[in-house]
Amino acid sequence: MKPKRTILCVDDNEQSLSIRKVMLETRGYRVITCTGGEQALEIFKKGGIDLVLTDLIMPGLDGTKLVEQVKSISPQTPAILLSGKVKIYDRDTHADVFLPKGMYAPVELLERIRLLLIRKRGPKRAQSRNRSAAQTSAA
Repeated sequence: MKPKRTILCVDDNEQSLSIRKVMLETRGYRVITCTGGEQALEIFKKGGIDLVLTDLIMPGLDGTKLVEQVKSISPQTPAILLSGKVKIYDRDTHADVFLPKGMYAPVELLERIRLLLIRKRGPKRAQSRNRSAAQTSAA
């Protein structure tokens, strides 16, 4: 069985957070939830996070600043920003994907997460070919 990918899910709205958590856990992800950017950053610094999914507008450390700090620590970690305010996206962000709340289907979010995690991990076939080529040359 393949290891579960860990998603750090951040939103100051606990109802939205719990809905996302259930949706992701039922798809086989391990989900760590936070209601604030500062708390999320502390958890991220401990390691083991494969993707960050965060709300944009939160008190204290907002989603844009959280993603910026996550990317400064680990540039290869994918980040998705969600917001009810589409106009705010005019700002430059370091997020890999921006999704306006209520304007995407849950299936679209799941597909974006899946694709970002595949891109982070790299193509499977190339890795297994390289391994078998190395074993062949070692023999």
